[in-house]
Amino acid sequence: MDDWEVSCSDHLHALRTRPPAQVAADLAVDLMTVRRQLDACAPAETAGLHRITATLSAVHANALTRLGDHGAAIRWWRIARQSADLSGDFGLRLLVRGEEAGHGLYGQRAPETVLRLVESAEQIAGAPSVDLMTTQAKALSMLGRHDEARQTLHALVRLAETSNRSDPWGFWKPDQIHFAESWVYAGAGEEAAAGKARDEVLRQTGDYQYKANIALHGALCTVTRGGTDEGVRQAAATIGGMSPAYRSTHILETGRLVLRAVPMAQQGRPAVMEFREVLATT
Repeated sequence: MDDWEVSCSDHLHALRTRPPAQVAADLAVDLMTVRRQLDACAPAETAGLHRITATLSAVHANALTRLGDHGAAIRWWRIARQSADLSGDFGLRLLVRGEEAGHGLYGQRAPETVLRLVESAEQIAGAPSVDLMTTQAKALSMLGRHDEARQTLHALVRLAETSNRSDPWGFWKPDQIHFAESWVYAGAGEEAAAGKARDEVLRQTGDYQYKANIALHGALCTVTRGGTDEGVRQAAATIGGMSPAYRSTHILETGRLVLRAVPMAQQGRPAVMEFREVLATT
């Protein structure tokens, strides 16, 4: 079990630092191995191996989401949920559901569906959850419900100040709160607040995907405030400057968020068309 715990940490680190295709390929081997071990294990080991299966399945679903293989990702989210439930680990049950809802925002599910997933997980939690509230705020922002998104942000910041988060698996990072702030404030065109949040994320994160996406949040804020050409050029430079292997669906979908913020009357501008081409060729 100690070896499996280290393996989970290794795959999670890989997810944050390596191309998602490589992560998914490496995970497939370990997932087959742990499932064979589960079939042959003693009853006393079952709960622990279900916990490992849930954790690895959640990382695998994340990697598949980054690759844009949404059908397979949803199936692996289901396996992660079922395995977490079988493990009897309450914290893991909530974490897997929070991960599923959060990654659903990147082209995998409609924001309304994500809000339903958040509500379902909250019923299991029985109390407010910072992790779930970050996803709720982002989904509300995507739906144009900016006042509600800001209210959710304020509530989660207050909750984070008093709650004692514990994540032995390493999924949760404090920069996720600032990332949600960057997303929500950029979508509302609040430049000062969005910039402050982006600076906090950059100060804390080592995740290449977060770094790219907060740059795209800056482009989103610029477009929202009326600077269409400047914003889409910034977004194009961010995505175009990345190695193709690292241009995950999370990054491309954030780019499409920038594109959707462009007013209809300006969708035909040359800079917008060039950015559309960057997204299409990627």
